[in-house]
Amino acid sequence: MWIGACASAIGTWMQLFAQGWLIWKLSHSARLLALDPILQATPIFLFSLLGGVLADRFERRHMLIFSQCVQMTGALVLTVLVGFHVVKVWHFLTCSFVVGFAQAFGGPAYSALIPTLVPKEDMPNAIALNSIQFNAAVMVGPALGGWALNTYGDTWCFALNTLSFLAPIVSLLMLTVRFLPEKTTESILDSLKEGIRFIRKQSAMVALIVLGFCMTALSVPMRTFLPVFTDKIFHQGSGIYATFLSMSGMGSVVGALAVAGLGNVRNKGRVALAMLMCLGAGVSGFALSRSIAMSCAMLFFSGASMMAVFAMVSSLVQLIVTNQMRGRVISVYNFAFRSGMPTGNLFAGWLVPIFSAPVVFAVNGVLLVLLGVYYFLVQRRVAEL
Repeated sequence: MWIGACASAIGTWMQLFAQGWLIWKLSHSARLLALDPILQATPIFLFSLLGGVLADRFERRHMLIFSQCVQMTGALVLTVLVGFHVVKVWHFLTCSFVVGFAQAFGGPAYSALIPTLVPKEDMPNAIALNSIQFNAAVMVGPALGGWALNTYGDTWCFALNTLSFLAPIVSLLMLTVRFLPEKTTESILDSLKEGIRFIRKQSAMVALIVLGFCMTALSVPMRTFLPVFTDKIFHQGSGIYATFLSMSGMGSVVGALAVAGLGNVRNKGRVALAMLMCLGAGVSGFALSRSIAMSCAMLFFSGASMMAVFAMVSSLVQLIVTNQMRGRVISVYNFAFRSGMPTGNLFAGWLVPIFSAPVVFAVNGVLLVLLGVYYFLVQRRVAEL
């Protein structure tokens, strides 16, 4: 399953690389560049809570297969449109929305399925190692995408992504683990309310959800706007853009390996907050850099810090929740985590044309540092975990 997910993630990042570059070249609009991930995240914002309830009521493996098939169809449609040179920006935006809809149901099912495959004491290692496949894809995908784009043309980035979805679908069909949900007469709304009540009873859960939202809202948009930095600040082409994405992904892999190496470390909350402040420093450092080498170093550093925060916070959430509530609670966490992306992109897309990308992301980095200091010194629920 891990290999299948890794293959799919690499294909997805190949497409995202080509898609972001084509949107920028077709429109030269920072707002449209930001709108693409916003539209992908909107269905997650709207339907992920429902997806979490369904993940506690139905076979999670079947939900994942459905999600993968829908995403493969979207990639196939774009392959045809790009191949025949009839693609428009609105085609990318529409497919991103459809993919987001599939991920709204597949995401909670995937997150809830992982703990059934490993013992509880190995959860931090499993989450960190699972994150490696995503972030290895961020490192390898853009590099392969840049090679395919320059060598064979942009159509191959979308075609290879279409084929990559076959790997996780086959892996899921071969998986023998089954989730047998308890029979319930509760309505979907009542099940959702039960999950929210569970979260409110856990004193640190709300703080972890806030951290997940703020981390993505203030840091992830930097990846979205890498084409702007590449073109407007460094006056370079797709090769440097691919290098920037790859360095960020490489840092994320190193961060995930470091967390996995630490194992079930004590004081996870303090480690997460320290890495959050390092993430803020990396974001500000990249925004203010005017050297390609320094920018690559800052992207590597911020990528490693982002993955360390994500792995620590996610493992804390997984360790707190029970298996029967896992789908609902994880969907609320994913709701906050993923809704931070469109929120951050929306504000960045509005602010960048006014203040410039370096100013906006330098401020974002400072806000991340201040958030970490606040949870360290004032609101200590996370620091005490």
